[in-house]
Amino acid sequence: MTQQTLPLAGKIALVTGGSRSIGAAIASRLAVDGAAVALTYSASPDKAATVVREIGAAGGRAIAIAADAGDPAAVRRAVAATVDAFGGLDILVNNAGLGLGGAIEDIEFDTYERMIAVNVTGVFVATQEAVRHMKTGGRVIHIGSSMVRYAAFPTASLYTLTKGAIAGFNRSLVRDLGPKGITVNTVHPGPTDTDMNPAGGPVSEIVGPGIALGRYGQPHEIAGVVAFLAGPDAAFVTGAEIVADGGFTA
Repeated sequence: MTQQTLPLAGKIALVTGGSRSIGAAIASRLAVDGAAVALTYSASPDKAATVVREIGAAGGRAIAIAADAGDPAAVRRAVAATVDAFGGLDILVNNAGLGLGGAIEDIEFDTYERMIAVNVTGVFVATQEAVRHMKTGGRVIHIGSSMVRYAAFPTASLYTLTKGAIAGFNRSLVRDLGPKGITVNTVHPGPTDTDMNPAGGPVSEIVGPGIALGRYGQPHEIAGVVAFLAGPDAAFVTGAEIVADGGFTA
């Protein structure tokens, strides 16, 4: 496949939280498909640099931007930096997120505020800023969680609250952005081998038996779903919530 026939050739993408796990896989896959990619990071500058270096070594274009997803000003600067670096913005992947939790009676209010700031406010601000630069054919893709369909274990109520907010945001946004030719979709990963929830970790002992395919997902498999939604074959897909969970919530 030549550069001219790559599905995302000429497109510009911003992936929040793109330095590791699912975010890094998404950034790399979009670059393989031809997009110029900006990725944000907060606590993993070395990992972000590695993703950028690997994309460049494969012939792609990428930059890393330091931006705490819970800081609205930093998120706005990240969108502006993407546009300044590449000349526009076509694809936003709202991937950055935290997975803090605990029993509802034990969750500190500071923890609640931090989770809302990163998992909800960060998504809202990034989307608001990004769509100001998007033209017809733009894509907004949220990373949710299969927990909004099936809460498989306790202590995740706060996390699920934030991901449920994103699902509602997704459905309503289609009415605002559809007339502009911009699609909005959410991918709900199930148990996936990440830094937050590694295969073989304590959570896997609880959820593993319920996965129909008998294994955790891999970040590149979630990235493949995102790449489809970002590409031309998904031009008529909007308002969708795609669950990629190995049959966990079936």
